[in-house]
Amino acid sequence: MPEVRLVGPNGEQVGIVAIGEAIKLAQDADLDLVEVAPMARPPVAKLMDYGKFKYETAQKARESRKNQVLTVIKEMKLRPKIDPHDYETKKGHVVRFLKAGDKVKITIMFRGREQSRPELGYRLLQRLGEDVSDLGFVESAPKQDGRNMIMVLAPHKNAADLKKAAKDAPEASAAPGAASTS
Repeated sequence: MPEVRLVGPNGEQVGIVAIGEAIKLAQDADLDLVEVAPMARPPVAKLMDYGKFKYETAQKARESRKNQVLTVIKEMKLRPKIDPHDYETKKGHVVRFLKAGDKVKITIMFRGREQSRPELGYRLLQRLGEDVSDLGFVESAPKQDGRNMIMVLAPHKNAADLKKAAKDAPEASAAPGAASTS
């Protein structure tokens, strides 16, 4: 392009200048001439330290990745004719996962003639959802998927906050001078 709209190092508008003059201004200021909007007419170029710009962009990207919460989905498999004690054990695992702030995918596996009675699995999933309603809610309702019936439980918002607080707590307890009694 023969000319560019030039933006100064502090964000001030210099105006439309010839490309040669823009390069000379960049060299005089010991900065780089960076094209920031190539599709504009005329293209927009900025005087900046390109190495510093790349570093700051990488820092922002790293910071945004650090603040992302990774969603973990745990899976619990049940059968329609589960023993009451086994049900309580599995429910205990679901409670533990929800307290940790993780989502839980509950799968009921049907075999043979059990497939003709999906209401058994539906009732079992409804019962489990009601049993853990104080810790989580049904994110996706029970639905038949081939030989399986699937339901997803998600923790209430405060459970996710508790998980983050628990994650930050070990760092605070590892402070120098803290005595441990083991």
